[in-house]
Amino acid sequence: MAEAKPLYDTYNRVPIVFERGHGVWLETPEGERYLDFAAGIAVNSLGHTHPHLVGALKAQADRLWHLSNVHEIPDQSRLAQRLTEVTFADKVFFTNSGAEALECAIKTARRHFFVNGQPERYRIVTIEGAFHGRTLATIAAGGQPKYLEGFGPKVEGFDQVPFGDHEALKAAITSETAAILVEPVQGEGGIRPLPNECMRGLRELCDEHGILLILDEVQSGVGRTGKLFAHEWAGIEPDIMAVAKGIGGGFPFGACLATASAADGMTLGTHGTTYGGNPLAMAVGNAVLDIILDDGFLPHVNDVALVLRQGLASLKDRYPDLIADVRGSGLMLGIKCAKSNADLVAAMRSEHLLAVPAGDNVVRLLPPLIVTAEEAREALAKTEAALEMLSRNGAAN
Repeated sequence: MAEAKPLYDTYNRVPIVFERGHGVWLETPEGERYLDFAAGIAVNSLGHTHPHLVGALKAQADRLWHLSNVHEIPDQSRLAQRLTEVTFADKVFFTNSGAEALECAIKTARRHFFVNGQPERYRIVTIEGAFHGRTLATIAAGGQPKYLEGFGPKVEGFDQVPFGDHEALKAAITSETAAILVEPVQGEGGIRPLPNECMRGLRELCDEHGILLILDEVQSGVGRTGKLFAHEWAGIEPDIMAVAKGIGGGFPFGACLATASAADGMTLGTHGTTYGGNPLAMAVGNAVLDIILDDGFLPHVNDVALVLRQGLASLKDRYPDLIADVRGSGLMLGIKCAKSNADLVAAMRSEHLLAVPAGDNVVRLLPPLIVTAEEAREALAKTEAALEMLSRNGAAN
């Protein structure tokens, strides 16, 4: 009889244990080193044990860990000010995760219309293939059956349209619509970027109908695509935006950003959090911004991304039976597999390279943003070795 495990059986875990990490590398207790192009699914934006983040966290841990939000938390105000200075936003609410940031975004949009005399406007249009989190509201927003099954009635108020179908999107807007919610680049959905013209079209559509544009930049934000936020490539601004993952560099926290107008319903007592915006998280968040807002940081991301993109295009040309497409933006890249993405992830892992599977038969490459061109070339060499192994095995079969 198999030994009972104390953890929920919700994860299909790879049987590898990592003991330490540094930069873009992870190490097992036995000393085996793996090149980490998963980054905790786009979380470890500055790699592992970045000295500036470690220093900020240790210094704060020696002073104060937690305060209730009934007290002033100076670093919260500082981080919010810094975020509003470099984005469209006027207001920030700090959370513990991306799903909570999305919950806040949904509530902000609905509450905006409620306080402005239109309580019937609560519905939100979303896109098929999206992933917005694991709470009851965010799985309803994502709409994927595999995440909804068995959890009772789907939370009401979300209308899904096919990816890339602008006419269906326009048809879905009614007198009850409050907002459109999209990821500028679908992550879980398979690294599917919305073209810049579509992003601009969404902004125009929201303005035309007097509704709000909510962007989920949990995975695509904080430098991941080579801009601070992915929507900047299209030259537009949302009304509300959810952020997490990379903003904490590995420490769990997120944020909901909004214009003053969109956030006008979020008044005293309408929303709250116990841990969101705690001193430890704020110390790390400010430290992350210290690095990412440096003048040379985003150009570095784009330079390394070009090396990776060109290398992957070359691999696609040489292994057309295994790679159907290469897509994405910045250091948020996807290999669409002609065969099994699970097989490619496993083959890459055998070469001591970590990647992440996604929908649409895609393998995600999400390295820490501090990755060097040399490390990118090493990852390409490991990917080629994995492809060669799959090619030989396919020929043998």
